[in-house]
Amino acid sequence: MIKGLWDVCDACGAMLYARSDDDTGIPNRICHECGYHLRRGSSDRIDLLLDPGTWAPLDETMVAKDVLGFRDDEDYATRLVSYRKRSGLTDAVQTGLGEIMGTKIALGVMDFRFMGGSMGSVVGEKITRLVEHATRLELPLVIVCSSGGARMQEGTLSLMQMAKVSAALDVHQIQKGLLYIPILTNPTTGGITASFGMLGDIAMAEPMAYIAFAGGRVIQQTLRKKLPENFQTAEYCFEHGLVDLIVPGSLLRSALSDIFDLYAAAPIKRKASSGGFAPC
Repeated sequence: MIKGLWDVCDACGAMLYARSDDDTGIPNRICHECGYHLRRGSSDRIDLLLDPGTWAPLDETMVAKDVLGFRDDEDYATRLVSYRKRSGLTDAVQTGLGEIMGTKIALGVMDFRFMGGSMGSVVGEKITRLVEHATRLELPLVIVCSSGGARMQEGTLSLMQMAKVSAALDVHQIQKGLLYIPILTNPTTGGITASFGMLGDIAMAEPMAYIAFAGGRVIQQTLRKKLPENFQTAEYCFEHGLVDLIVPGSLLRSALSDIFDLYAAAPIKRKASSGGFAPC
């Protein structure tokens, strides 16, 4: 197999031609046999979602420090340097402003390639600042989630980011009546699921995405019950009301644009923030 030319679908094992099949130059990451969405880097997602030339990144120079002196099989500081070189990113999220079909939005995109997309102090701070920026400018907010959860190398500093981001979202959504849409991709787990991943006004997911808090084996051993086969998939979450829409990547831009148009025409949340109807 030629590296970079062919890939293998994680779901059905089909051979996948990885090069772009259109004029965008963005690699194909959707299986033509089963529709499974393979993992995609944050820069590719930004290019797929936004109108060309509209991306304006925020807080690009923010980097994590090893304040705890954490070490497992290598120092946390050394691990950070390695992931920065390998991924070309400063941490596991890119944040900024852009446009989707002419609508200006605030966008955060997590990247699983950087330490499993784990949320440490930098990821939490960048997302919090993004939420606050969106609130000040009264913009719709979209966060593409792809994460294994909290970053254990930062201990409590990592866990507190869940509450910090959630508090900023409370101001954005409840107090100001502004729109927030999380997009749950494969995988979205742990502290991300337990915080901003499930706080959206409309929760979207990619087909067959793995969405969970704890791992299936942990839950099964705790409950001592056999779990359904499709447990912790986007489809299972949709059937049980945890996800509102499952949208293939090829339709995501147009789906988001339609939601923005509907929200602009009928801003129910704005009425709620001034004491009217409850938030949607």
